[in-house]
Amino acid sequence: MTIMKTRNIQILIIGLILVSFLVGANLYTYIPEKMASHWDANGSVDGYMPKLSGLFLLPVMMAILFLAFMTIPKIDPLKANIEKFRGHFDVFVLLLFVLLFYIYMLSMLWNLGYRFNIIQLLAPALGMIFYYSGVMMENAKQNWFIGVRTPWTLSSEVVWDKTNKLAGRLFKGAGVLAAMGSVFPKYAIFFILIPVTLAAVYPIIYSYQMYLQEIKGRSRV
Repeated sequence: MTIMKTRNIQILIIGLILVSFLVGANLYTYIPEKMASHWDANGSVDGYMPKLSGLFLLPVMMAILFLAFMTIPKIDPLKANIEKFRGHFDVFVLLLFVLLFYIYMLSMLWNLGYRFNIIQLLAPALGMIFYYSGVMMENAKQNWFIGVRTPWTLSSEVVWDKTNKLAGRLFKGAGVLAAMGSVFPKYAIFFILIPVTLAAVYPIIYSYQMYLQEIKGRSRV
């Protein structure tokens, strides 16, 4: 992806952040003083916060995250490797901010009096970000911030490639299963959490196994 395309994505993200601040400012008089801010696994509200915090906490967090994501490719000791899959990284960041903006809007609608199963509506959006995480991992080159980073993947480029290819496939599968949670709202939280947890944990074990195999292979030479 060219620098111009990267800048275009950055402009889109800045636009989402600014719109979220504008939405919060315009809804200030319509939102209750005590805002619903957290939902349990069944989609029922189990947490509240003051209106000012509820309206602007997520937009502020989005702004901080944006700065962090824009800094990562510049400070990574292996930043040349990040440039090799920068296009996938940029798209992932954009999708993440679309997800955060979507969550923000769902929260605003709920606090304006609309009622829905928020977990069910989040399932396909989370499925999207899980799936594209998998796409990015499959293309990620060795670096210190993005992908499955263990002592073993960072010690061997071969282990890195094998582990992240596997993690990519697992996260893509987790994304498909998470999206299915919208069809089975009663079990949506399980479709979301169980596959992505397995997708996150197993590659760590796998990377160690692959590293041991590589060490044994070297010792036979």
